[in-house]
Amino acid sequence: MTAVAAEETTIVLTTFADAKDAYRSKDLRQSLYDEGEVVMADVLVNLHGEEHRSRRRVENRMFRREVFERYERELFPRVIERTLAPYQAEGRVDLVRLGHELMLNLAALTAGVDRPEGTAEETGRLYAYMMKFVEGATLAHSTKDKAEQRKVIAQALEDWDAEFLAPSIARRRDLLAREAAGEDVEVPSDVLATLLRHAGELELPPEVVRREVAFFLLAGAHTSATAFVRAVDHILGWIEEHPEDAGLAATDPLFVQRCVHETVRLNPSSPIGRRRALAPVTLRSGIQIPEGAIVVIDLQSVNRDAEVFGADAAAFDPHRTLPPNVAPFGLSFAAGMHVCIGQDLAAGVVPRSGTDLDDHLFGLVTAVVRRMFAARVRRDPDDPPQRDANTQRPYWGSYPVLFGGEA
Repeated sequence: MTAVAAEETTIVLTTFADAKDAYRSKDLRQSLYDEGEVVMADVLVNLHGEEHRSRRRVENRMFRREVFERYERELFPRVIERTLAPYQAEGRVDLVRLGHELMLNLAALTAGVDRPEGTAEETGRLYAYMMKFVEGATLAHSTKDKAEQRKVIAQALEDWDAEFLAPSIARRRDLLAREAAGEDVEVPSDVLATLLRHAGELELPPEVVRREVAFFLLAGAHTSATAFVRAVDHILGWIEEHPEDAGLAATDPLFVQRCVHETVRLNPSSPIGRRRALAPVTLRSGIQIPEGAIVVIDLQSVNRDAEVFGADAAAFDPHRTLPPNVAPFGLSFAAGMHVCIGQDLAAGVVPRSGTDLDDHLFGLVTAVVRRMFAARVRRDPDDPPQRDANTQRPYWGSYPVLFGGEA
């Protein structure tokens, strides 16, 4: 479908095949964050060509399987237990609040943002900064004065740098120097340490390092928190209709991972992908994209393509059978050069026939969701969940739950 405006052509892709083809085209450049440069300028997801390959090559050294294994089996479980403990003792929590707090803790760990105080107040300040960064990344959708917002967000980046990033950089530089001198020290496996370790190779100015770490913080915290709440909601709804699966959510991590993947398919973190054509492109289906055109990938339609996901593609079904070479989460993590670098960390590795589950990576969202059902999470019958009235996107504003099964 094509709509022609005075200044530019916009082409909307709604099928799985066209979207996958577009994501893999080297002549279609990322443009989803064109208005969010205050946070997104020169970060990995916004780079193209050789700049993107060089940055990704370095950061891939952190996003390796052995690093993911350590996070999933050692580091993340401690964060989950520490964050969840007070709420489980109280017997109740708002999933939206818990999701953002929990995923912020995990994202700070992977991005490389230290919190020496370890207090709730410190976490609250970091959360406020992170939400400003989210505003910056999604500035194109804002209804506020964008020029004024840019000033506020730029100041937030400066303040966050002074309070959190600069001390984190100083600590890692000290550890790297001691390591280089032959000392037996443990340098964190995180994005910031990786950037500093390869500073000579990348030659990134300080403001780009600042934005890159801020991006990984907001991407890891905000998108995973949203997926967490939605996954719990979907599973609770599924169990109501399929009580025979009630025990699987607490005991079968593969079932929970399938639920997470199905949730992400139906609810991509951004409902669209957006590219700009650097040269004329012809998709395999015959769709012609002229140079300079904007390509909008309608992920809500793409991930519900009945020819790929079946006649009930719009429904949640963790037992869904998929065609070969189709990811269970659709194209929510994109494809091609810009496939999400943290995909396996968040959602785990897609299991194959004969997968050894003792060696399998299920992903941090799966781990957190499974932990909630081990605590026998259920909706609060006296306080039903509410949608977020401040956005047109389908976010939950509040989602009260109880622990411990029926009273």
